[in-house]
Amino acid sequence: MLLTVQNIHKTYDTADGPFSVLRGVDLALQSGETLALTGESGSGKSTLLHLIGGLDTPDQGAVVIDGTDIAGLDDNGRAELRRGTVGVVFQQFNLIPSLRVSDNIAFQARLAGRHDADWAASLADRMGLTSQLNKYPEQLSGGQQQRVAIARTLAPKPRLVLADEPTGNLDEATAAVVMDLLLELVTDTGAGLLMVTHSKALAGRMQRRLHLRLGQVA
Repeated sequence: MLLTVQNIHKTYDTADGPFSVLRGVDLALQSGETLALTGESGSGKSTLLHLIGGLDTPDQGAVVIDGTDIAGLDDNGRAELRRGTVGVVFQQFNLIPSLRVSDNIAFQARLAGRHDADWAASLADRMGLTSQLNKYPEQLSGGQQQRVAIARTLAPKPRLVLADEPTGNLDEATAAVVMDLLLELVTDTGAGLLMVTHSKALAGRMQRRLHLRLGQVA
C-alpha cells in the first residue's frame, strides 16, 4: 500500500474555541491508483491533503507513505519527503518568478538530486511547453503556468502526487486539457494520485471517490 491514513484528527484554536476539522479519517491508496477527495467547503479536504503532504501535523493518528510514518519525521525529514517521494500541485501555481520555465520545471528534481534532463524535456514536450522554456512565469497564461507547475511536480518522478484543486483557477477547456495531461503522466509513472476537487466532472474521472462531511468520511 502506497498511502495509509489511520484515524486522523486535527483541531485548530479559533476565537470561538477549539474547532475540530478532522475527526477520525481513514483512507488508503495503492500505487497507480487515483482517488478524488470531495466535500463542502470546510469539510477538511485541504487540511487532510496538507497533513498527508507533511505541511502540517495531526493531533492524533498516523500517515504512512511508502512504509514511512511521517509523524516520526522532523521538518527537514518532511521537506525531504516532499522533494522526492511526494509531489504537491496547488491551486496557486507557486512558480519562482526569477527562473525561466525550464529551470522551474527542473527545480524540484534538482533539489531532490533526481534531475533527469531527458525526462524534463519529455514533460515539457507533452505539456506543450517546449516553445516556452526560455520565458518567465509572468509571460505565460494561467493554463501554461499550471502546466509548468504539474511538470515541476512530476519531474522527480514522485511515488505519490497530491493535487489541491489543480484546475481551480482555469477555464473549463484549459482545465480539461491540464487534467488529461496530469492523469496521463501519473499513469505513465505509476504514481498514486490523490486530488481534492469540488468538480463532479473531475471527480468522475478518478478511479475512486471519498467524500468528507464535517471532518469525517461520509
